[in-house]
Amino acid sequence: MKMLILGFAALLATGSAFAATQSTSPVIHDKDGFYVDVDVAKVLSMTDLNGQCGIVPAQFNYLDHQGREHQLDYQALGVNCIGEN
Repeated sequence: MKMLILGFAALLATGSAFAATQSTSPVIHDKDGFYVDVDVAKVLSMTDLNGQCGIVPAQFNYLDHQGREHQLDYQALGVNCIGEN
């Protein structure tokens, strides 16, 4: 009986250790559209559109006010293209 209780306690302890080592919540992928409501507390990164021509894929990574990381993929118009009026 003592071995059963000891084994069960060891199982619970290892389960708690594995739960503590799991990574934090994954990146939230926001959907693009005509209007996307974003809650930005800190900008992590943005795609540099200088020197890119036409419509190009872009990405905006940020933290919201609850500390969760978001990623927004969207299409944007490149700027400063050579020969563009």
